[in-house]
Amino acid sequence: ITFAEEFAHSIRSIFANVEAKLGEPSEIDQRDKYVGICGLFVLHFQIFRTIDKKFYKSLLDICKKVPAITLTANIIWFPDSFLIQKIPAAAKLLDRKSLQAIKIHRDTFLQQKAQSLTKDVQSYYVFVSSWMMKMESILSKEQRMDKFAEDLTNRCNVFIQGFLYAYSISTIIKTTMNLYMSMQKPMTKTSVKALCRLVELLKAIEHMFYRRSMVVADSVSHITQHLQHQALHSISVAKKRVISDKKYSEQRLDVLSALVLAENTLNGPSTKQRRLIVSLALSVGTQMKTFKDEELFPLQVVMKKLDLISELRERVQTQCDCCFLYWHRAVFPIYLDDVYENAVDAARLHYMFSALRDCVPAMMHARHLESYEILLDCYDKEIMEILNEHLLDKLCKEIEKDLRLSVHTHLKLDDRNPFKVGMKDLALFFSLNPIRFFNRFIDIRAYVTHYLDKTFYNLTTVALHDWATYSEMRNLATQRYGLVMTEAHLPSQTLEQGLDVLEIMRNIHIFVSRYLYNLNNQIFIERTSNNKHLNTINIRHIANSIRTHGTGIMNTTVNFTYQFLKKKFYIFSQFMYDEHIKSRLIKDIRFFREIKDQNDHKYPFDRAEKFNRGIRKLGITPEGQSYLDQFRQLISQIGNAMGYVRMIRSGGLHCSSNAIRFVPDLEDIVNFEELVKEEGLAEETLKAARHLDSVLSDHTRNSAEGTEYFKMLVDVFAPEFRRPKNIHLRNFYIIVPPLTLNFVEHSISCKEKLNKKNKIGAAFTDDGFAMGVAYILKLLDQYREFDSLHWFQSVREKYLKEIRAVAKQQNVQSASQDEKLLQTMNLTQKRLDVYLQEFELLYFSLSSARIFFRADKTAAEENQEKKEKEEETKTSNGDLSDSAVSADPVVK
Repeated sequence: ITFAEEFAHSIRSIFANVEAKLGEPSEIDQRDKYVGICGLFVLHFQIFRTIDKKFYKSLLDICKKVPAITLTANIIWFPDSFLIQKIPAAAKLLDRKSLQAIKIHRDTFLQQKAQSLTKDVQSYYVFVSSWMMKMESILSKEQRMDKFAEDLTNRCNVFIQGFLYAYSISTIIKTTMNLYMSMQKPMTKTSVKALCRLVELLKAIEHMFYRRSMVVADSVSHITQHLQHQALHSISVAKKRVISDKKYSEQRLDVLSALVLAENTLNGPSTKQRRLIVSLALSVGTQMKTFKDEELFPLQVVMKKLDLISELRERVQTQCDCCFLYWHRAVFPIYLDDVYENAVDAARLHYMFSALRDCVPAMMHARHLESYEILLDCYDKEIMEILNEHLLDKLCKEIEKDLRLSVHTHLKLDDRNPFKVGMKDLALFFSLNPIRFFNRFIDIRAYVTHYLDKTFYNLTTVALHDWATYSEMRNLATQRYGLVMTEAHLPSQTLEQGLDVLEIMRNIHIFVSRYLYNLNNQIFIERTSNNKHLNTINIRHIANSIRTHGTGIMNTTVNFTYQFLKKKFYIFSQFMYDEHIKSRLIKDIRFFREIKDQNDHKYPFDRAEKFNRGIRKLGITPEGQSYLDQFRQLISQIGNAMGYVRMIRSGGLHCSSNAIRFVPDLEDIVNFEELVKEEGLAEETLKAARHLDSVLSDHTRNSAEGTEYFKMLVDVFAPEFRRPKNIHLRNFYIIVPPLTLNFVEHSISCKEKLNKKNKIGAAFTDDGFAMGVAYILKLLDQYREFDSLHWFQSVREKYLKEIRAVAKQQNVQSASQDEKLLQTMNLTQKRLDVYLQEFELLYFSLSSARIFFRADKTAAEENQEKKEKEEETKTSNGDLSDSAVSADPVVK
């Protein structure tokens, strides 16, 4: 009976101390003690089979303050369920309404907690931020010896306050999350975000202690000594009071002995065993009113502080342990979505991953699998997949989208006004330090950089002409987001104008119609179709292409050009065979033969004009073009194709000269194969030396002469053009004068459009026509026939005669001072000057183009020269002529 009463009395006494602190801000471990009290109460019932109904009700009333207690991880404990299950007899003493009220109160508690979570987060955010500032402040300043005790007290209070915040926050998180799970109720996104914020605050407290652990450890040592000194002082006062009392008794002696034991134990390190002994000693030493009421409470506070400070690191670590998150992983995607939407607080990711790492130690004790590493791998994979899906991949896509829209602002794809559509500063993600998780560091900056590098590289390889766009996006990523991008180092044949040499080759029919050739500068200029910037292609771009694709691309280009020319010459032949055209040309040839002696062997200008007018009467296209206009375009396209072949050859020479520039002396190149043989080196070295000799030989030959592609394209078509069955083509030379007149009128019209607002069709060069005329005249061997017309002399004399006539008329009219007539004459003179200048430019371009096709020699002279060279080769080389390789097989 005595033991039962003492047992019950002890339970009530402990409960009285615990009840007062439960739910208060200063609560430390009262919930755990409450669980122990309930267990002791059940044990008391099991032993003595007696129930204190009042105390039983008091235990259940705690459910109003604490509806549930988390024992560990996701294991939640309900006091009412425990007591009713373990002591069913007591439950019968209570009415059902009381028991039902507890469950209703639990639901109400959860609803109220969900509503107040946001406010709680705001409050704790302020509290924890303020506490962290106090920690930084108090630990940063030097301790003054005159205020050493005061400083230690302040540090002690700040440390304990941080622990109390950690305990309160941990309790809110565990209780709320586990209640939702236990009661199978869905959490709102707002509640999830709030709870995750509390997790961050919890880890922020832990991180603060960890970051200042050196100073904290040093301070803890001094604080424990200071608290022990305070406790010793209080015990010393009480001991003197006991000694001064002369009444002797065994009880008083036991109290005195207990106080002495407490004193002796406190004089030493504050270990767990010593504190336990002090606690037991004071339980005896505080009997018989040894301490006054105003002395006992401060002593109890000091001892409680001593317990907390002595175990500060362990207690903080326990309260900040977030291993329970393993059972609530479903909140992680929502959390990451929130982080992505609110990039300003991106740094909080470190705290969340620190919390996720807390799950690992507990998982290492798993016994339901062959190896805990299987569980760890699954957990690692799951978290990384969620991170990639809900943050990293979204971030990559958004950054790429932003870069694309920024580079293509001229397209005005959508409204990017930040005042209308808002703006997220995603650059903050890239200022984060790498996040540690398992055996890796998650570097967001490196992840996004790698994604952009890979994307830009792959897309550039697909569309090489977009390299400039991706280069600009790469630079913008560095400028805007601070990302250190890797250069693609892709082949440099890609043109910033948007065309690749392979693309030109495969679509040469489109290229020659859209681009205009400039003979002197060896460039192609895009024909203006709107007011955009003109694209150009020059030798440097071609040389870069050949360097990348190899010299084989040159022969392939000529083959494509040959196929293209075959189709164009078929159309050319049809035009020349047309009865309307052929009959007029024959008439013009007959006419010129009849009047050439009277006209100083010059083809009349008016005859060319008459031919143009006659062709226009045959009909025009919907675009307003005559048949002669279309024929002129055909010849220009043929000339553009030849100009492109010329550029390919020049680019090849440029590429070869760059490749051979490292050879010291082209006249004296050593034979590496012979040198290797002399040294008796390995077979692999001999093969390498042979290959090097071959490469050097090719480069030397290419840089010295190059391939005569023009000659090849002349030789392959000339025999067919000069056959008797194609005699109708022999009339071509006589159509050149009207063609040049048509070309000059077209050229002047294109140049005049350059000064107009609508520049469609504007151009300032088109040497493809001259190249085409020179090429066809060479194929037909009609340079001498055309020169016999003395066409350009006739044109010059005609315009000079008209210019002198206008000048003479101006002198006559200047006396009459008729301003309108003078203005008309000035305009006429300017027009005549422009026409004369255009004809002279065409003459110079045609003369230059003829040089490429050796206009100084006729077909017969070239054949004779060829025979003489062959005879010389046979004489000097003997039978080696049989192994000579002709250039013709390149064209297939």
